[in-house]
Amino acid sequence: MKLARFALSFVAAAALVGCGSTVKLEDPAPVVKADQTPAPVQPKVEPKPAESAVKQVDLSAELLASVANSRVIYFDFDSDAVKPEYQDTVAKHANRLTKDKKVNLLLEGHTDERGGREYNLALGQRRAESVAKSLTLLGASGGQIESVSFGKERPAAQGSDEAAWAKNRRVELKDK
Repeated sequence: MKLARFALSFVAAAALVGCGSTVKLEDPAPVVKADQTPAPVQPKVEPKPAESAVKQVDLSAELLASVANSRVIYFDFDSDAVKPEYQDTVAKHANRLTKDKKVNLLLEGHTDERGGREYNLALGQRRAESVAKSLTLLGASGGQIESVSFGKERPAAQGSDEAAWAKNRRVELKDK
């Protein structure tokens, strides 16, 4: 019991020593005479923010410009496979779709005049869906892409030769 009282006294003494103050109470406060006016206080002037040397870039416009000249993908006869030379075009559009979720694409599938109406509508749809699948595999959202087929109904070139047919076997990528 005596040990507990001694320990309690020791803790109380240590607490009082820890509360010591270093302020001297004997120092008088500065006195201002009646005929003296205190110096005016200058208002703080806020520094102007530095002009940013960073140029703002409109990402949507930049992405749109990157795909402006590549809006058509051409196909071989009776094929819905995207040719290797158009992989870069598909990649640019996929990049745009992944970076700007507000953009939506309409993929219009077309065929040449050879073949029946129903067959060409189906082939045009397969071509549009082939491009859509490539876009989604590269990260685009399926909700941003709509595929439609016009078959042979909207030819890009008139004529019944290989040059005209080659221009008509296509998928056009249009913003919605």
